[in-house]
Amino acid sequence: MEIAWLQVGVALLAGALGGVLVRRRLAENELATARRSAEQILAEANKDAEILRKEAEIQKKDALLQAKAEWEEEAREMRRELQSQEKRLLQREELIDRKTTQLDGREESLERRETRLGEQEEQIRGREAEVEQLRVAQRERLEQLAGISSDEAKQQIMAMMESEARHESAKWIKQIEDEARESADKKAQEILALAVQRYAGDFVAESAVSVVPLPSDEMKGRIIGREGRNIRAIEAATGIDLIIDDTPEAVIISGFNPVRREVARISLERLITDGRIHPARIEEVVTKAAQEVDNSIREAGEQATFDVGVHGIHPEIIKLIGRLKYRTSYGQNVLQHSIEVAFLCGIMAAELGINVKQAKRAGLLHDIGKAVDHEIEGSHAVIGANLARKFGESPKVVHALAAHHEDEKPATVLAVLVQAADALSGARPGARREMLETYVKRLQDLERIGTSFQGVTSCYAIQAGREIRVMVSSEDVSDVQAHVLAKDVAQKIEAEMTYPGQIKVNVIRETRAVEYAK
Repeated sequence: MEIAWLQVGVALLAGALGGVLVRRRLAENELATARRSAEQILAEANKDAEILRKEAEIQKKDALLQAKAEWEEEAREMRRELQSQEKRLLQREELIDRKTTQLDGREESLERRETRLGEQEEQIRGREAEVEQLRVAQRERLEQLAGISSDEAKQQIMAMMESEARHESAKWIKQIEDEARESADKKAQEILALAVQRYAGDFVAESAVSVVPLPSDEMKGRIIGREGRNIRAIEAATGIDLIIDDTPEAVIISGFNPVRREVARISLERLITDGRIHPARIEEVVTKAAQEVDNSIREAGEQATFDVGVHGIHPEIIKLIGRLKYRTSYGQNVLQHSIEVAFLCGIMAAELGINVKQAKRAGLLHDIGKAVDHEIEGSHAVIGANLARKFGESPKVVHALAAHHEDEKPATVLAVLVQAADALSGARPGARREMLETYVKRLQDLERIGTSFQGVTSCYAIQAGREIRVMVSSEDVSDVQAHVLAKDVAQKIEAEMTYPGQIKVNVIRETRAVEYAK
Protein backbone atom coordinates (compact mmCIF):
# COMPACT_ATOMS: atom_id res chain seq x y z
CA MET A 1 0.00 0.00 0.00
CA GLU A 2 2.77 2.40 0.83
CA ILE A 3 4.55 1.40 -2.34
CA ALA A 4 1.42 2.22 -4.30
CA TRP A 5 1.21 5.68 -2.78
CA LEU A 6 4.90 6.12 -3.44
CA GLN A 7 4.42 5.25 -7.05
CA VAL A 8 1.55 7.65 -7.27
CA GLY A 9 3.66 10.38 -5.77
CA VAL A 10 6.54 9.67 -8.14
CA ALA A 11 4.14 9.67 -11.05
CA LEU A 12 2.67 12.99 -9.97
CA LEU A 13 6.13 14.43 -9.52
CA ALA A 14 7.18 13.20 -12.92
CA GLY A 15 4.02 14.64 -14.44
CA ALA A 16 4.62 17.98 -12.76
CA LEU A 17 8.22 18.11 -13.99
CA GLY A 18 7.08 17.20 -17.49
CA GLY A 19 4.46 19.99 -17.42
CA VAL A 20 7.07 22.52 -16.28
CA LEU A 21 9.40 21.49 -19.04
CA VAL A 22 6.66 21.69 -21.61
CA ARG A 23 5.62 25.13 -20.45
CA ARG A 24 9.23 26.27 -20.44
CA ARG A 25 9.72 25.09 -23.98
CA LEU A 26 6.54 26.82 -25.04
CA ALA A 27 7.68 30.05 -23.35
CA GLU A 28 11.06 29.81 -25.06
CA ASN A 29 9.32 29.35 -28.40
CA GLU A 30 7.02 32.35 -27.75
CA LEU A 31 10.03 34.44 -26.67
CA ALA A 32 11.87 33.58 -29.82
CA THR A 33 8.83 34.42 -31.89
CA ALA A 34 8.46 37.72 -30.06
CA ARG A 35 12.12 38.54 -30.67
CA ARG A 36 11.84 37.79 -34.34
CA SER A 37 8.68 39.96 -34.50
CA ALA A 38 10.39 42.82 -32.62
CA GLU A 39 13.41 42.61 -34.89
CA GLN A 40 11.13 42.71 -37.91
CA ILE A 41 9.18 45.75 -36.52
CA LEU A 42 12.45 47.49 -35.67
CA ALA A 43 13.71 46.93 -39.19
CA GLU A 44 10.47 48.27 -40.66
CA ALA A 45 10.65 51.31 -38.30
CA ASN A 46 14.21 52.03 -39.36
CA LYS A 47 13.19 51.72 -42.96
CA ASP A 48 10.22 54.19 -42.38
CA ALA A 49 12.47 56.59 -40.47
CA GLU A 50 14.93 56.57 -43.35
CA ILE A 51 12.12 57.28 -45.77
CA LEU A 52 10.83 60.13 -43.58
CA ARG A 53 14.33 61.55 -43.23
CA LYS A 54 14.78 61.53 -46.99
CA GLU A 55 11.35 63.16 -47.49
CA ALA A 56 12.23 65.84 -44.92
CA GLU A 57 15.48 66.54 -46.70
CA ILE A 58 13.65 66.80 -49.99
CA GLN A 59 11.03 69.21 -48.45
CA LYS A 60 13.83 71.29 -46.91
CA LYS A 61 15.56 71.55 -50.27
CA ASP A 62 12.25 72.53 -51.90
CA ALA A 63 11.60 75.21 -49.27
CA LEU A 64 15.10 76.58 -49.69
CA LEU A 65 14.68 76.67 -53.46
CA GLN A 66 11.31 78.43 -53.13
CA ALA A 67 12.65 81.00 -50.60
CA LYS A 68 15.63 81.61 -52.87
CA ALA A 69 13.31 82.19 -55.80
CA GLU A 70 11.12 84.60 -53.81
CA TRP A 71 14.16 86.49 -52.55
CA GLU A 72 15.54 86.75 -56.06
CA GLU A 73 12.14 88.04 -57.27
CA GLU A 74 12.05 90.66 -54.44
CA ALA A 75 15.60 91.65 -55.28
CA ARG A 76 14.68 92.10 -58.92
CA GLU A 77 11.62 94.20 -57.89
CA MET A 78 13.77 96.36 -55.59
CA ARG A 79 16.29 96.86 -58.38
CA ARG A 80 13.49 97.93 -60.73
CA GLU A 81 12.12 100.36 -58.09
CA LEU A 82 15.59 101.77 -57.45
CA GLN A 83 16.12 102.23 -61.15
CA SER A 84 12.73 104.01 -61.44
CA GLN A 85 13.55 106.33 -58.49
CA GLU A 86 16.99 107.02 -59.93
CA LYS A 87 15.37 107.93 -63.23
CA ARG A 88 12.92 110.31 -61.50
CA LEU A 89 15.74 111.91 -59.53
CA LEU A 90 17.66 112.48 -62.71
CA GLN A 91 14.59 114.11 -64.28
CA ARG A 92 14.15 116.35 -61.22
CA GLU A 93 17.77 117.35 -61.33
CA GLU A 94 17.40 118.27 -64.98
CA LEU A 95 14.22 120.29 -64.17
CA ILE A 96 15.97 122.08 -61.29
CA ASP A 97 18.90 122.87 -63.56
CA ARG A 98 16.54 124.37 -66.13
CA LYS A 99 14.71 126.43 -63.46
CA THR A 100 18.00 127.63 -62.04
CA THR A 101 19.04 128.74 -65.49
CA GLN A 102 15.72 130.56 -65.95
CA LEU A 103 16.02 132.25 -62.52
CA ASP A 104 19.50 133.39 -63.34
CA GLY A 105 18.17 134.91 -66.56
CA ARG A 106 15.30 136.60 -64.73
CA GLU A 107 17.62 137.95 -62.08
CA GLU A 108 19.81 139.48 -64.75
CA SER A 109 16.69 140.95 -66.42
CA LEU A 110 15.48 142.41 -63.08
CA GLU A 111 18.85 143.94 -62.43
CA ARG A 112 18.76 145.59 -65.84
CA ARG A 113 15.19 146.85 -65.17
CA GLU A 114 16.19 148.15 -61.74
CA THR A 115 19.02 150.04 -63.33
CA ARG A 116 16.67 151.56 -65.90
CA LEU A 117 14.08 152.43 -63.19
CA GLY A 118 16.73 154.14 -61.14
CA GLU A 119 17.71 156.22 -64.13
CA GLN A 120 14.02 157.03 -64.83
CA GLU A 121 13.48 157.95 -61.16
CA GLU A 122 16.36 160.39 -61.31
CA GLN A 123 14.86 161.91 -64.44
CA ILE A 124 11.40 162.16 -62.77
CA ARG A 125 12.87 163.86 -59.72
CA GLY A 126 14.55 166.39 -61.94
CA ARG A 127 11.31 167.00 -63.81
CA GLU A 128 9.36 167.30 -60.53
CA ALA A 129 11.77 169.95 -59.35
CA GLU A 130 11.29 171.78 -62.64
CA VAL A 131 7.48 171.44 -62.36
CA GLU A 132 7.54 172.69 -58.76
CA GLN A 133 9.56 175.72 -59.83
CA LEU A 134 7.13 176.37 -62.70
CA ARG A 135 4.13 175.90 -60.35
CA VAL A 136 5.53 178.37 -57.83
CA ALA A 137 6.26 180.86 -60.60
CA GLN A 138 2.78 180.34 -62.07
CA ARG A 139 1.10 180.80 -58.67
CA GLU A 140 3.05 184.02 -58.09
CA ARG A 141 2.06 185.18 -61.55
CA LEU A 142 -1.63 184.29 -60.92
CA GLU A 143 -1.59 186.08 -57.55
CA GLN A 144 -0.19 189.18 -59.27
CA LEU A 145 -2.86 189.03 -61.99
CA ALA A 146 -5.75 188.24 -59.59
CA GLY A 147 -4.70 190.68 -56.94
CA ILE A 148 -5.37 188.15 -54.07
CA SER A 149 -3.18 185.66 -52.25
CA SER A 150 -3.45 181.89 -52.56
CA ASP A 151 -4.90 181.62 -49.01
CA GLU A 152 -7.68 184.05 -49.86
CA ALA A 153 -8.38 182.13 -53.07
CA LYS A 154 -8.55 178.89 -51.05
CA GLN A 155 -11.04 180.44 -48.63
CA GLN A 156 -13.22 181.65 -51.50
CA ILE A 157 -13.10 178.23 -53.16
CA MET A 158 -13.87 176.47 -49.87
CA ALA A 159 -16.82 178.79 -49.28
CA MET A 160 -18.13 178.05 -52.77
CA MET A 161 -17.63 174.31 -52.25
CA GLU A 162 -19.33 174.46 -48.86
CA SER A 163 -22.34 176.24 -50.37
CA GLU A 164 -22.51 173.76 -53.22
CA ALA A 165 -22.11 170.86 -50.79
CA ARG A 166 -24.96 172.16 -48.62
CA HIS A 167 -27.13 172.54 -51.68
CA GLU A 168 -26.26 169.07 -52.96
CA SER A 169 -26.69 167.51 -49.52
CA ALA A 170 -30.14 169.09 -49.17
CA LYS A 171 -31.06 167.72 -52.58
CA TRP A 172 -29.73 164.28 -51.66
CA ILE A 173 -31.56 164.37 -48.31
CA LYS A 174 -34.81 165.22 -50.06
CA GLN A 175 -34.30 162.51 -52.67
CA ILE A 176 -33.38 159.85 -50.11
CA GLU A 177 -36.26 160.78 -47.80
CA ASP A 178 -38.69 160.81 -50.73
CA GLU A 179 -37.56 157.36 -51.82
CA ALA A 180 -37.67 156.02 -48.27
CA ARG A 181 -41.03 157.63 -47.67
CA GLU A 182 -42.47 156.10 -50.83
CA SER A 183 -41.59 152.58 -49.75
CA ALA A 184 -41.99 153.02 -45.97
CA ASP A 185 -45.26 154.95 -46.16
CA LYS A 186 -46.72 152.39 -48.53
CA LYS A 187 -45.83 149.50 -46.24
CA ALA A 188 -46.90 151.39 -43.12
CA GLN A 189 -50.22 152.33 -44.71
CA GLU A 190 -50.83 148.71 -45.65
CA ILE A 191 -50.11 147.52 -42.10
CA LEU A 192 -52.17 150.28 -40.46
CA ALA A 193 -55.05 149.81 -42.89
CA LEU A 194 -55.03 146.08 -42.25
CA ALA A 195 -54.98 146.66 -38.48
CA VAL A 196 -57.90 149.10 -38.66
CA GLN A 197 -59.90 146.76 -40.89
CA ARG A 198 -59.35 143.79 -38.60
CA TYR A 199 -60.23 145.66 -35.42
CA ALA A 200 -63.47 147.56 -34.92
CA GLY A 201 -63.42 149.70 -31.77
CA ASP A 202 -66.24 151.45 -29.95
CA PHE A 203 -66.92 155.16 -30.39
CA VAL A 204 -66.58 157.39 -27.37
CA ALA A 205 -69.88 157.84 -25.62
CA GLU A 206 -69.30 158.59 -21.94
CA SER A 207 -68.60 161.87 -20.20
CA ALA A 208 -65.80 162.65 -17.80
CA VAL A 209 -68.29 164.04 -15.25
CA SER A 210 -70.41 161.72 -13.09
CA VAL A 211 -74.04 162.80 -12.70
CA VAL A 212 -76.49 161.06 -10.35
CA PRO A 213 -80.20 161.53 -11.22
CA LEU A 214 -82.63 162.28 -8.40
CA PRO A 215 -86.28 161.21 -8.17
CA SER A 216 -87.19 164.77 -7.16
CA ASP A 217 -85.61 168.01 -6.01
CA GLU A 218 -86.78 167.25 -2.44
CA MET A 219 -84.06 164.57 -2.30
CA LYS A 220 -81.40 167.31 -2.45
CA GLY A 221 -82.36 168.47 1.04
CA ARG A 222 -82.16 164.97 2.45
CA ILE A 223 -78.72 164.50 0.85
CA ILE A 224 -77.51 167.76 2.41
CA GLY A 225 -79.02 166.84 5.79
CA ARG A 226 -79.47 168.95 8.88
CA GLU A 227 -76.79 171.66 8.86
CA GLY A 228 -75.06 169.76 6.02
CA ARG A 229 -74.05 166.75 8.10
CA ASN A 230 -75.06 164.17 5.47
CA ILE A 231 -73.18 165.77 2.58
CA ARG A 232 -70.12 166.26 4.81
CA ALA A 233 -70.29 162.60 5.81
CA ILE A 234 -70.50 161.52 2.16
CA GLU A 235 -67.56 163.73 1.14
CA ALA A 236 -65.46 162.57 4.11
CA ALA A 237 -66.15 158.87 3.43
CA THR A 238 -65.55 159.00 -0.32
CA GLY A 239 -63.02 161.83 -0.68
CA ILE A 240 -65.18 163.30 -3.46
CA ASP A 241 -66.97 166.65 -3.71
CA LEU A 242 -70.73 166.75 -4.25
CA ILE A 243 -72.04 169.70 -6.25
CA ILE A 244 -75.69 170.41 -5.56
CA ASP A 245 -76.83 173.42 -7.58
CA ASP A 246 -79.85 174.52 -9.56
CA THR A 247 -79.56 171.60 -11.97
CA PRO A 248 -83.02 170.00 -11.81
CA GLU A 249 -83.19 166.50 -10.33
CA ALA A 250 -79.42 165.87 -10.53
CA VAL A 251 -76.33 165.86 -8.32
CA ILE A 252 -72.84 166.29 -9.83
CA ILE A 253 -69.94 164.25 -8.40
CA SER A 254 -66.55 165.93 -8.83
CA GLY A 255 -63.09 164.46 -8.07
CA PHE A 256 -59.77 163.66 -9.66
CA ASN A 257 -59.76 160.04 -8.54
CA PRO A 258 -62.06 158.09 -10.91
CA VAL A 259 -62.31 155.08 -8.58
CA ARG A 260 -63.44 157.20 -5.65
CA ARG A 261 -65.84 159.00 -7.94
CA GLU A 262 -67.35 155.64 -8.94
CA VAL A 263 -67.63 154.60 -5.26
CA ALA A 264 -69.39 157.88 -4.50
CA ARG A 265 -71.78 157.42 -7.45
CA ILE A 266 -72.77 153.88 -6.40
CA SER A 267 -73.12 154.87 -2.75
CA LEU A 268 -75.28 157.89 -3.55
CA GLU A 269 -77.55 155.90 -5.85
CA ARG A 270 -78.08 153.25 -3.15
CA LEU A 271 -78.72 155.83 -0.46
CA ILE A 272 -81.29 157.51 -2.71
CA THR A 273 -82.95 154.16 -3.45
CA ASP A 274 -82.92 153.09 0.21
CA GLY A 275 -84.10 156.46 1.49
CA ARG A 276 -82.24 156.15 4.81
CA ILE A 277 -79.62 158.88 4.65
CA HIS A 278 -77.67 159.53 7.86
CA PRO A 279 -73.92 159.42 8.73
CA ALA A 280 -73.88 155.84 10.09
CA ARG A 281 -75.76 154.50 7.07
CA ILE A 282 -73.54 156.51 4.72
CA GLU A 283 -70.35 154.91 6.13
CA GLU A 284 -71.87 151.43 5.84
CA VAL A 285 -73.01 151.95 2.23
CA VAL A 286 -69.68 153.52 1.18
CA THR A 287 -67.73 150.57 2.64
CA LYS A 288 -69.84 148.05 0.74
CA ALA A 289 -69.61 150.10 -2.47
CA ALA A 290 -65.82 150.31 -2.13
CA GLN A 291 -65.63 146.50 -1.79
CA GLU A 292 -67.83 146.05 -4.85
CA VAL A 293 -65.72 148.50 -6.88
CA ASP A 294 -62.54 146.67 -5.85
CA ASN A 295 -64.06 143.38 -7.00
CA SER A 296 -65.22 145.04 -10.20
CA ILE A 297 -61.70 146.43 -10.79
CA ARG A 298 -60.12 143.01 -10.33
CA GLU A 299 -62.69 141.34 -12.58
CA ALA A 300 -62.27 144.03 -15.24
CA GLY A 301 -58.49 143.57 -15.20
CA GLU A 302 -58.76 139.78 -15.40
CA GLN A 303 -61.34 140.01 -18.18
CA ALA A 304 -59.10 142.40 -20.14
CA THR A 305 -56.09 140.07 -19.88
CA PHE A 306 -58.31 137.13 -20.87
CA ASP A 307 -59.76 138.98 -23.88
CA VAL A 308 -56.32 140.04 -25.08
CA GLY A 309 -54.79 136.62 -24.42
CA VAL A 310 -52.00 137.80 -22.11
CA HIS A 311 -51.17 135.66 -19.07
CA GLY A 312 -48.72 135.64 -16.16
CA ILE A 313 -49.29 139.29 -15.20
CA HIS A 314 -48.72 140.30 -11.57
CA PRO A 315 -51.97 140.69 -9.57
CA GLU A 316 -51.14 144.31 -8.70
CA ILE A 317 -50.77 145.17 -12.39
CA ILE A 318 -54.11 143.45 -13.07
CA LYS A 319 -55.68 145.79 -10.48
CA LEU A 320 -54.10 148.78 -12.22
CA ILE A 321 -55.53 147.60 -15.55
CA GLY A 322 -58.96 147.28 -13.93
CA ARG A 323 -58.73 150.82 -12.49
CA LEU A 324 -58.47 152.12 -16.06
CA LYS A 325 -62.12 151.15 -16.46
CA TYR A 326 -63.01 154.33 -14.55
CA ARG A 327 -60.42 156.56 -16.28
CA THR A 328 -61.11 158.56 -19.45
CA SER A 329 -58.83 160.58 -21.74
CA TYR A 330 -60.49 163.13 -24.05
CA GLY A 331 -63.72 161.21 -23.41
CA GLN A 332 -62.18 157.86 -24.44
CA ASN A 333 -62.29 155.06 -21.87
CA VAL A 334 -58.67 154.20 -21.12
CA LEU A 335 -59.32 150.49 -20.50
CA GLN A 336 -61.05 150.10 -23.86
CA HIS A 337 -58.27 152.16 -25.42
CA SER A 338 -55.62 149.85 -23.87
CA ILE A 339 -57.39 146.74 -25.13
CA GLU A 340 -57.69 148.31 -28.57
CA VAL A 341 -53.97 149.20 -28.59
CA ALA A 342 -53.14 145.63 -27.54
CA PHE A 343 -55.09 144.17 -30.45
CA LEU A 344 -53.61 146.68 -32.90
CA CYS A 345 -50.09 145.87 -31.64
CA GLY A 346 -50.74 142.15 -32.04
CA ILE A 347 -52.06 142.57 -35.59
CA MET A 348 -49.15 144.74 -36.70
CA ALA A 349 -46.62 142.53 -34.91
CA ALA A 350 -47.93 139.51 -36.81
CA GLU A 351 -47.51 141.40 -40.07
CA LEU A 352 -43.94 142.40 -39.14
CA GLY A 353 -43.01 138.91 -37.92
CA ILE A 354 -42.16 139.82 -34.31
CA ASN A 355 -43.38 138.41 -30.97
CA VAL A 356 -47.19 138.83 -30.99
CA LYS A 357 -47.66 137.94 -27.29
CA GLN A 358 -45.07 140.48 -26.20
CA ALA A 359 -46.57 143.16 -28.45
CA LYS A 360 -50.07 142.58 -27.00
CA ARG A 361 -48.63 142.68 -23.47
CA ALA A 362 -46.92 146.03 -24.09
CA GLY A 363 -50.03 147.44 -25.75
CA LEU A 364 -52.29 146.44 -22.86
CA LEU A 365 -49.94 147.86 -20.20
CA HIS A 366 -48.84 151.03 -22.00
CA ASP A 367 -51.25 153.34 -20.06
CA ILE A 368 -51.25 151.72 -16.59
CA GLY A 369 -49.55 154.87 -15.30
CA LYS A 370 -52.85 156.72 -15.84
CA ALA A 371 -54.39 154.59 -13.08
CA VAL A 372 -52.24 156.37 -10.47
CA ASP A 373 -51.01 159.54 -12.23
CA HIS A 374 -53.24 161.65 -9.95
CA GLU A 375 -51.37 160.20 -6.94
CA ILE A 376 -47.77 160.11 -8.27
CA GLU A 377 -46.04 163.03 -9.93
CA GLY A 378 -44.59 162.62 -13.40
CA SER A 379 -45.55 161.49 -16.88
CA HIS A 380 -47.93 158.55 -16.96
CA ALA A 381 -45.53 156.78 -19.37
CA VAL A 382 -42.64 156.96 -16.90
CA ILE A 383 -44.92 156.05 -13.98
CA GLY A 384 -46.22 153.02 -15.89
CA ALA A 385 -42.68 151.92 -16.83
CA ASN A 386 -41.56 152.13 -13.20
CA LEU A 387 -44.55 150.09 -12.05
CA ALA A 388 -43.96 147.48 -14.76
CA ARG A 389 -40.29 147.23 -13.77
CA LYS A 390 -41.26 146.91 -10.10
CA PHE A 391 -43.61 144.00 -10.77
CA GLY A 392 -41.21 141.99 -12.95
CA GLU A 393 -42.04 142.88 -16.54
CA SER A 394 -39.34 142.33 -19.19
CA PRO A 395 -36.95 145.21 -20.11
CA LYS A 396 -38.39 145.40 -23.64
CA VAL A 397 -41.94 145.90 -22.33
CA VAL A 398 -40.72 148.45 -19.76
CA HIS A 399 -38.90 150.41 -22.47
CA ALA A 400 -41.97 150.33 -24.74
CA LEU A 401 -44.10 151.79 -21.92
CA ALA A 402 -41.59 154.55 -21.18
CA ALA A 403 -41.06 155.46 -24.85
CA HIS A 404 -44.62 155.54 -26.17
CA HIS A 405 -44.79 159.32 -25.58
CA GLU A 406 -41.09 160.04 -26.32
CA ASP A 407 -40.14 160.29 -22.62
CA GLU A 408 -37.41 157.92 -23.74
CA LYS A 409 -36.04 157.61 -27.25
CA PRO A 410 -37.58 154.50 -28.87
CA ALA A 411 -34.78 151.96 -29.31
CA THR A 412 -36.74 148.82 -30.29
CA VAL A 413 -39.31 147.85 -32.90
CA LEU A 414 -41.73 147.04 -30.07
CA ALA A 415 -41.53 150.62 -28.72
CA VAL A 416 -42.26 152.10 -32.15
CA LEU A 417 -45.09 149.61 -32.61
CA VAL A 418 -46.75 150.68 -29.33
CA GLN A 419 -46.36 154.34 -30.38
CA ALA A 420 -48.07 153.66 -33.70
CA ALA A 421 -50.91 151.63 -32.16
CA ASP A 422 -51.48 154.25 -29.45
CA ALA A 423 -51.64 157.05 -32.03
CA LEU A 424 -53.90 154.97 -34.27
CA SER A 425 -56.32 154.19 -31.46
CA GLY A 426 -56.46 157.79 -30.22
CA ALA A 427 -56.57 159.48 -33.63
CA ARG A 428 -59.18 157.41 -35.41
CA PRO A 429 -62.50 159.21 -36.06
CA GLY A 430 -64.89 158.97 -33.13
CA ALA A 431 -62.29 157.76 -30.66
CA ARG A 432 -61.86 161.00 -28.70
CA ARG A 433 -63.41 164.40 -28.22
CA GLU A 434 -61.78 167.57 -27.06
CA MET A 435 -62.88 170.64 -25.13
CA LEU A 436 -63.36 173.75 -27.20
CA GLU A 437 -60.81 175.82 -25.24
CA THR A 438 -58.12 173.15 -25.56
CA TYR A 439 -58.87 172.69 -29.24
CA VAL A 440 -58.63 176.42 -30.01
CA LYS A 441 -55.40 176.77 -28.02
CA ARG A 442 -53.84 173.87 -29.91
CA LEU A 443 -54.68 175.49 -33.24
CA GLN A 444 -53.22 178.81 -32.07
CA ASP A 445 -50.01 177.09 -30.91
CA LEU A 446 -49.63 175.37 -34.26
CA GLU A 447 -50.00 178.63 -36.17
CA ARG A 448 -47.61 180.38 -33.77
CA ILE A 449 -44.93 177.75 -34.31
CA GLY A 450 -45.38 177.86 -38.08
CA THR A 451 -44.98 181.66 -38.29
CA SER A 452 -41.93 181.70 -36.00
CA PHE A 453 -39.56 180.76 -38.82
CA GLN A 454 -37.88 183.22 -41.16
CA GLY A 455 -39.33 183.45 -44.66
CA VAL A 456 -42.86 182.38 -43.60
CA THR A 457 -45.58 184.75 -44.78
CA SER A 458 -48.61 183.01 -43.24
CA CYS A 459 -49.63 179.77 -41.54
CA TYR A 460 -53.02 178.02 -41.25
CA ALA A 461 -54.04 175.07 -39.09
CA ILE A 462 -56.63 172.92 -40.91
CA GLN A 463 -58.36 169.55 -40.63
CA ALA A 464 -59.02 169.95 -36.89
CA GLY A 465 -55.36 170.54 -36.20
CA ARG A 466 -54.17 167.45 -38.07
CA GLU A 467 -52.39 169.57 -40.71
CA ILE A 468 -50.80 173.00 -40.97
CA ARG A 469 -50.08 174.82 -44.22
CA VAL A 470 -47.07 177.11 -44.12
CA MET A 471 -46.87 179.74 -46.89
CA VAL A 472 -43.31 180.94 -47.60
CA SER A 473 -41.82 183.72 -49.70
CA SER A 474 -40.37 182.43 -52.94
CA GLU A 475 -37.60 185.04 -52.77
CA ASP A 476 -36.42 184.08 -49.26
CA VAL A 477 -36.92 180.29 -49.37
CA SER A 478 -35.80 177.99 -52.20
CA ASP A 479 -37.35 174.64 -53.10
CA VAL A 480 -34.64 172.75 -51.25
CA GLN A 481 -34.89 175.06 -48.22
CA ALA A 482 -38.65 174.50 -48.14
CA HIS A 483 -38.03 170.82 -47.53
CA VAL A 484 -35.64 171.62 -44.68
CA LEU A 485 -38.14 174.13 -43.25
CA ALA A 486 -40.89 171.49 -43.14
CA LYS A 487 -38.61 169.23 -41.11
CA ASP A 488 -37.67 172.05 -38.72
CA VAL A 489 -41.34 172.99 -38.16
CA ALA A 490 -42.24 169.35 -37.47
CA GLN A 491 -39.38 168.99 -34.97
CA LYS A 492 -40.42 172.16 -33.13
CA ILE A 493 -44.04 170.95 -32.91
CA GLU A 494 -42.82 167.63 -31.45
CA ALA A 495 -40.65 169.42 -28.91
CA GLU A 496 -43.20 172.03 -27.70
CA MET A 497 -46.64 170.43 -28.00
CA THR A 498 -48.57 167.43 -26.74
CA TYR A 499 -51.19 166.04 -29.10
CA PRO A 500 -52.81 162.75 -30.09
CA GLY A 501 -51.87 161.14 -33.41
CA GLN A 502 -49.71 163.01 -35.89
CA ILE A 503 -49.70 166.43 -37.57
CA LYS A 504 -48.86 166.95 -41.23
CA VAL A 505 -46.65 169.95 -42.04
CA ASN A 506 -47.23 171.21 -45.58
CA VAL A 507 -44.85 173.98 -46.78
CA ILE A 508 -46.11 175.80 -49.88
CA ARG A 509 -43.79 177.92 -52.03
CA GLU A 510 -45.25 179.75 -55.04
CA THR A 511 -43.39 181.65 -57.75
CA ARG A 512 -45.36 184.15 -59.84
CA ALA A 513 -44.17 186.03 -62.93
CA VAL A 514 -46.28 189.17 -63.65
CA GLU A 515 -45.92 191.44 -66.64
CA TYR A 516 -48.19 194.03 -68.22
CA ALA A 517 -48.80 194.47 -71.94
CA LYS A 518 -49.10 198.13 -72.89
